[in-house]
Formats: sequence, structure tokens, C-alpha cells
Amino acid sequence: MVTLGGDARDAGLRGVLPAVSWAAVARRVLDMTVATLALLVLAVPLVVVGLLVRFSSGGPALFRQRRVGLGGRAFTMYKFRTMREGASDELLREMIAAELRGEDTSSNGSYKLDSDPRVTKIGTFLRKTSLDELPQLINVLLGDMSLVGPRPCLEWEALMFPAEFQARFSVRPGLTGLWQVSGRSTMGTLEMLHLDVAYVRSRSLVGDLSILVRTIPSMLKDRSAR
Repeated sequence: MVTLGGDARDAGLRGVLPAVSWAAVARRVLDMTVATLALLVLAVPLVVVGLLVRFSSGGPALFRQRRVGLGGRAFTMYKFRTMREGASDELLREMIAAELRGEDTSSNGSYKLDSDPRVTKIGTFLRKTSLDELPQLINVLLGDMSLVGPRPCLEWEALMFPAEFQARFSVRPGLTGLWQVSGRSTMGTLEMLHLDVAYVRSRSLVGDLSILVRTIPSMLKDRSAR
């Protein structure tokens, strides 16, 4: 199980951190190039979405949250805010815990919380279109994330994950990934974790490009996101 602080964590994960290689350098160049171009091209839409969030539901447009990345280290992830301020995550914690115990928590074909009262009206739209994820391009530029990788999990989620899935923390989390193009919200936490490990074991630049190409069609066809 991943721990999130101190020398013990670093020592325990040191063995799963990858050595720097040409592929790692090429992936980082790709990340920075695509993220920079995307932010430039999407600058106006990003401002518009931010203003809509700000004035439709009050509060800040951006949501900042601690997530767990490479080597089990925490970082601040950025998203457009889709929930009301001060919303509790107790129901989500209970659902994740149940899924890790092997329980079926799906509702209407989705493993997301059904009719989540915390989500604003515009937040529902942003989630269905994945527009709420676009500010994570900033995290890609900062080096906290990559374009492709495992979903960046919450700190309390990382503490709950079984030790067999530790390998998911040997790479940077991604803006998109194998989970997003393989079923997204129609898959439970354990299925997601198995996909994360499968991705790490077979990771390649060609595979990453394939996932990037499949991401937009997958988003357009997916009706499970909430």
C-alpha cells in the first residue's frame, strides 16, 4: 500500500521509479509541446468556461485538489470546479471502499455516484464533455502529470489501494489513459487499477499516441460520465 510521506515512502517506491531514457525524454518533449499548443489554441474557450463556472454557481472557477503522482508524491491538480463549495466526499469514500472489497456499486451502468447532489448544473455538462479536465494541461507543463498515464488519484484513495497496484505510481498520472478509452465510468475501481498496471507494464510511445488518438472519439461516444 502506498504511503504519502517521509523517507519510508521514498525508500519503498524507489525500486519502481523508472530510469531516465530516450523514451522518457521524448515523452516529456511531447507532453510540453502538445500542452503548450493546446493551451494556446484553447485559450479563449478556457476563459469562457471559467467565466461560466464563476458566474453560474459562485465561487472560484478553478478547483485545486491534492492528488498523488510519480513516486507517491502529492501535487496540486487543477480542474474547472464542478461541485458546490464545501461539498463532502464521504459518499465517494464509502463507494470506493466498497468497490475495493469487491462489491458492485454500479448504477445505471455507471460506477460514478448517481445523481450526485454536490454537482452543479454546469458541472454536469463539464463532466460529461470532460471539459473540466482541461486545466490539467497546466499540470502537464509543470511536470506533475503526463498526457497519458493512470488517473491521478486522491491521497486517501492511494492509502486504500492494495499493494499489488503500487506500480501505477512508477509513472506520472495522465490527462487521459487506458481507463478513459476502455470504458471510463462503466468500470469500477478494481478494474481501473488492473488497467493501470497493464498500462505500466506495456508502456510505450506508440501506445501513448494510440491512446491519445482514441481519446476524443471515446469521449464523444461515452454516455457514462457523470
